[in-house]
Amino acid sequence: MTAVRQLQTLTCPVRARMRGLRRDERGSAAAELALLTPLLILLLLFVVFCGRVADIKLRLYDVAHQAARAATLARNSSQATTSAQATASAALASAGINCQLLTVVTDARGLTSGSTVTVTVFCTVSLGDLTMLGVPGTRTFQSSFSSPVDVYRGTATLTQAGDGR
Repeated sequence: MTAVRQLQTLTCPVRARMRGLRRDERGSAAAELALLTPLLILLLLFVVFCGRVADIKLRLYDVAHQAARAATLARNSSQATTSAQATASAALASAGINCQLLTVVTDARGLTSGSTVTVTVFCTVSLGDLTMLGVPGTRTFQSSFSSPVDVYRGTATLTQAGDGR
């Protein structure tokens, strides 16, 4: 039977080569990697996107904290609102966050010693900035922080130092 098999191999070299190629796995890893590379790149970009979102949330929380603290140092509600807005803008600029729309809501009712000032910051960010791919669309992030007004701070009705009284 081996002689018959050799005769068939000599008469059909193409069939024998094809049989050998089917068993040969050289290059299959490269082909699989070429097919999986786009998926791996998309997965990597998704991880970068998630990291950037988490980073912006943390930085926005810090911005709300800074704005609330600045508002508690003001003497009246209008100054508190102005101070919170200016501090939030400056903190976002130094953090490297580029807001398309920035809204700072300050709740400074009864700005007296021992009361609480709450600042909420809304920041709309372009998704193209987050993914570094120029993806269209925006996302609005929100963060809020409450800060107590110092119990021992001075008031406007106290006499000035050196008054003689």
